[in-house]
Amino acid sequence: MVRAGKSRRFVLRTCVCAAVICALTACAGDSASVTMGNTAEITAENKTDNHTQIEGLQWQGYTELAYAEGFTIENYKDGFRLITVSGEAQYLIVPENYEAPQELKSDITVINQPVSGIYLAATAVMDMFRSLDALDTITFSGADADGWYIEEAKQAVESGAMLYAGKYSAPDYELILSKGCPLAIENTMILHTPEVKEQLEQLGIAVLVDYASSESHPLGRIEWVKLYGALLGKEAQAQEIFDAQAGTFAEIEKQVQKSDKTVVLFYLTENGAASVRSPSDYMVKIIETAGATYAFSDLETDDKKSSSITMQMEAFYARAKSADYLIYNSTIGNEYETLEALLEKEPLLGDFNAVKENHVWCVPKNLYQESMSAAGLLRDIYAVLNEEAPSTTCLYRIE
Repeated sequence: MVRAGKSRRFVLRTCVCAAVICALTACAGDSASVTMGNTAEITAENKTDNHTQIEGLQWQGYTELAYAEGFTIENYKDGFRLITVSGEAQYLIVPENYEAPQELKSDITVINQPVSGIYLAATAVMDMFRSLDALDTITFSGADADGWYIEEAKQAVESGAMLYAGKYSAPDYELILSKGCPLAIENTMILHTPEVKEQLEQLGIAVLVDYASSESHPLGRIEWVKLYGALLGKEAQAQEIFDAQAGTFAEIEKQVQKSDKTVVLFYLTENGAASVRSPSDYMVKIIETAGATYAFSDLETDDKKSSSITMQMEAFYARAKSADYLIYNSTIGNEYETLEALLEKEPLLGDFNAVKENHVWCVPKNLYQESMSAAGLLRDIYAVLNEEAPSTTCLYRIE
């Protein structure tokens, strides 16, 4: 049975059975709605054998996910939540004044609410915490003040409300431990330094890896806000945030009349090559939703998971010269304010139709941290395609 208390024990997870994950994702279909207080919409399976049974807890359903594929949330009586991330890790969210079941499997990590003292190394997640009014739950930052484009995060580090604790690959373990950090949120770069993840876990710090960047649909990325809503006890607010973004997509989709306008989304590498977004990338989905055709939609790559494809300038020139619009992606490459500066980097761009017609735009560098900007970027691209001025700060003209 679950007993009242404020225990903060953390049990490290090592693996999750793949069959369980398949069962979790399979239940998105044939379901019936149930109501649970002010939480996000929840679905309950007629067959109860396709969920994670936890002794002492009463299972009530899954949080409904419309686009995200990288996580699931299972809901239990009294506000317990089981989050499964990318088929590799499970986290039991224990509400305040409760304890985790005594017989809980050792491969489930326990996170007690209220959650605070977080070490946030995944900078793109900061925007989700900002949208949830939850910056005060983050004590440690994986970027120093000059590394933040999100003004609230920058100010928090400058004022000392948030402490710089080293980047993801070299955290300040002593500092993190001194403040009683219970949770580190990392992006997938941590997978390249597994020893850091292991060290954090050995110190009793739960590690949650954010896979939002692996979602192919822009609303799939946005929907990760529901995971953090469940973590922080802000599920209703997370649902409202997602619904607002989804509403913008639906609104524009109703207005769109498919055109023959072609768009290239690219950046220039340091060695003079061009890198274009993969046809399956979420930013390409935004371009297509806005009504345009992506000029490299038929491009194939051996790496299905790669978000970009690099090609020599000659090949890029042949495919992109006649495109109607160029969008420079400075979230990865250098940011350019003028055509003169861009053409100095690559003079061949002067032959492009989009350059001659003054249809060259730029996604600003700050957008990679502003993970909740998908609807704004869609609105801006739609405006540009219809010869209107962008209404948000997600796109600017290079002149």
